[in-house]
Amino acid sequence: MTQKSCALCACSDAFGDGRRQEIASLCETLENMGLSVRNSPYIFSENAPFSVGGREKAEWLNTLFRDENITEIFDVSGGDLASEVVPYLDYRLAAVSHARFWGYSDLTCVLNALYAATGKTSVLYQARKILVNRADEFENAVYNRSGELFEPPFDFLRGNKMSGTVVGGNIRCFLKLAGTEYFPDLDGKLLLLESLGGGAARIAAYLTHLEMLGAFDKVNGVLLGTFTELDRELGRKESLRFILSRIPKGCAVAKTDFVGHGGDSRAVVIGGSMTL
Repeated sequence: MTQKSCALCACSDAFGDGRRQEIASLCETLENMGLSVRNSPYIFSENAPFSVGGREKAEWLNTLFRDENITEIFDVSGGDLASEVVPYLDYRLAAVSHARFWGYSDLTCVLNALYAATGKTSVLYQARKILVNRADEFENAVYNRSGELFEPPFDFLRGNKMSGTVVGGNIRCFLKLAGTEYFPDLDGKLLLLESLGGGAARIAAYLTHLEMLGAFDKVNGVLLGTFTELDRELGRKESLRFILSRIPKGCAVAKTDFVGHGGDSRAVVIGGSMTL
């Protein structure tokens, strides 16, 4: 197996010193997979969640895209600050880079900006999850760019087929791009939605925002991942009913319990094709 080089970065919130051991363990796990690891200087900060500004973090990510030895970039962060990076990325450089970007949650805005600006695919997945689950699937996904990690099972709630290019991710963070040049064209797409925070009122507001954008009239279907707080508040079955009632009846909808913030989550390629 040919050795690959990867890098860790934090485009969203920086960590405090209390997370250093976790990141050290992740580096060790990646190295045991045969990966050489390069770390961003902005993962930790005494002023967490702030480290440096969006321009500086973007310049670091641009450096990683420029490095021909790096094939995978794993963003280990989450929170609120990833959108600061979006305007400063070198999208022409990213478009020709061999490096594939991975992240989840707040990194949804970076994943979709990369696709909207370049057509480049990236991966909705948090690499830190391999410390507790799916390490073998992850290793296969890194070296072969295929496998079970990219195959979360879906069941239909409405309709029986859908296909298209996947966009979306975390609903709150996807909507950060609305009204900007970095919001992807939704025509004929599959819209993936999941959420960590947000009870019934907040999720209803996010869905209404998408409806006002005409999202549900444009897409070929909606893929629902887990909605952690809403599922806890209403129960998973009622949570899905609640969401389904706010998506127009002409829109096909499928669901999975394996995309989102849960420890057992799998990966989805943003900008990749999917047929259900």
